[in-house]
Amino acid sequence: MFFAASLCAQSGDTVVVKKDSATLQQDSLQAKQSIAPADTAKQVGLKPATFTLKNKLLNMDAEPVSLAVQVKQGPTDDIIFYLVAAMLLLLAFLKYFYNRYFTNLFRVFFNTSLRQSQLTDQLLQAKLPSLFFNLFFGISGGIYVYLLLSHYQLIRTGSSLLLIFFSVAVMGLVYFLKFCTLKFTGWITGFEEVTNTYVFVIFLINKIIGIFLVPFIIIISFSDPGIVKIAVLVSLMSIGIFLLLRFFRSYGLIQNQLKINRFHFFLYIMGIEILPLLLIYKGLMVFLSKNL
Repeated sequence: MFFAASLCAQSGDTVVVKKDSATLQQDSLQAKQSIAPADTAKQVGLKPATFTLKNKLLNMDAEPVSLAVQVKQGPTDDIIFYLVAAMLLLLAFLKYFYNRYFTNLFRVFFNTSLRQSQLTDQLLQAKLPSLFFNLFFGISGGIYVYLLLSHYQLIRTGSSLLLIFFSVAVMGLVYFLKFCTLKFTGWITGFEEVTNTYVFVIFLINKIIGIFLVPFIIIISFSDPGIVKIAVLVSLMSIGIFLLLRFFRSYGLIQNQLKINRFHFFLYIMGIEILPLLLIYKGLMVFLSKNL
């Protein structure tokens, strides 16, 4: 009895193993057929859909297409960076070589306890430093005007170097013509001393404005749009305050020498100071809109 039971158990296990091996062979055959490459299917004349799962995102019947990759060249601020760096270097050289003139410039502007006439004479005698600081005002003012036009999207930034040069040249030309006009007016009317005082006040404020605009130029050039918007508003309001200060200070210096009232002086400021700038701005906008 024990022998017969063991023989039956032995023959039953062999049958199970044979069935399992047959099942494994069948599974491996199906796996090989399912992973057959598409090239093999094309050689035998069958469609790839018989060997791959259907998918909407795979277009197996179309011809292969190659897509060329093009590197996008974004706008860069390299020109502005080097110009701002050169402007800061120029200001550093002026501060280093003409430190006394630089200090007296701010002492006269803030009207310290020393006699202003003595400091004014020192500034008037320094012709070369005055010329350099006036040139610096033209450079910083021109760059600032260009950044304002770019900020309000009145110009395109394609040929920025040419536009910056044009803006600096216009700024310098305007104040050079203004200087010549005032000098000629003082010579022909006989009020040369009064004219020299008025010219001194104008270019004193201009030099302070040129130095004052340096941090705003850096902020407008490289900061986020939100910070740039605030910096533009603050700088415009500050320039307006400087112009009003120039008006009151020049009138206070020449009212004793020229018997004029404030209304006539205000008409002069509007006719000589404000209207020419508005006309230049309008002409510049027309020129840029036609050529850019």
